[in-house]
Amino acid sequence: MKNQALSHCFIILAAAAMVMISHSAARVFKVGDDFGWQEPTNNSQLYTQWATTNRFQVGDSLLFEYKNDDSVAQVDKWGYYHCNTSTATAVFDNGRSSFKLEQPGPFYFISGNFNHCNNGQLLVVEVMSMHHPHHPSISPQPAYAYPPEPEGPSSSASSSMVPSSSESHQPNSAVLVSVIVSSVTVVLIATFVALFSCAP
Repeated sequence: MKNQALSHCFIILAAAAMVMISHSAARVFKVGDDFGWQEPTNNSQLYTQWATTNRFQVGDSLLFEYKNDDSVAQVDKWGYYHCNTSTATAVFDNGRSSFKLEQPGPFYFISGNFNHCNNGQLLVVEVMSMHHPHHPSISPQPAYAYPPEPEGPSSSASSSMVPSSSESHQPNSAVLVSVIVSSVTVVLIATFVALFSCAP
């Protein structure tokens, strides 16, 4: 009987540890670090550089903080290269928006303001699955990024991305929030349950 009780305790503690590991792996990245989400003034490659310094996995979230006269739109590849929001899958304009990365692959974001987007306020992140062993290889945009052939509807709002300056701003390291209050609560409850059920 004592061995069976110890087995149950071990299973409960192992499950609690697995919950904690899976939840603490999810991170929140503040887009642009301290610069936030705004039109770059001296570096049209700011968000490309920011994305290449971070590793995004399924379950992570992007936090966009911006002024109320701006917005962020999730678009497809064509919308990204053409600064076109007409087929956006999501548009946020409340000044502080969070987007959960729920699947592997590329995610494209642009400012809802065409001029801001055209001046470099656009972001592509490559999301890896939870067990991907190495850093993604997102190559920075060339000085003149020529848009691919349209995958979606055609638009008269297409243009090339042209950098405004050759200066480089290195963003701070990503702001990570690695402990989620709910996961800590679940782990604490599971630990107390295990301790009380294992008591003699």
